[in-house]
Amino acid sequence: MFTVRRLLIVLYLALFAGLGVGGGLLFYDARGEYLRLVREEAVNRRHLAEAEARLHEQETILQRLRNDPAYVERVIRSKLGYAQPDEFIFRFESPDLNHE
Repeated sequence: MFTVRRLLIVLYLALFAGLGVGGGLLFYDARGEYLRLVREEAVNRRHLAEAEARLHEQETILQRLRNDPAYVERVIRSKLGYAQPDEFIFRFESPDLNHE
């Protein structure tokens, strides 16, 4: 036979169990989101490190372009194909290895 007191205890236990299960589900969901964000942060840190390395390389090239005339001449000759007035530039096409 159920009394009002037993009924209240059962209701409170059911409420407590429901809150426990609901809290556990929320925690599980939040933990999954946290782990996803940790992985995403690691990827972003790697991308940042790569971008910083490229920036450092470009800053080094810029410094050489500003301060090293021999480097500037070499870049102009190789990238733009420039030559001095008394020089000739010979360009050879590499053989196509796919044709027999």
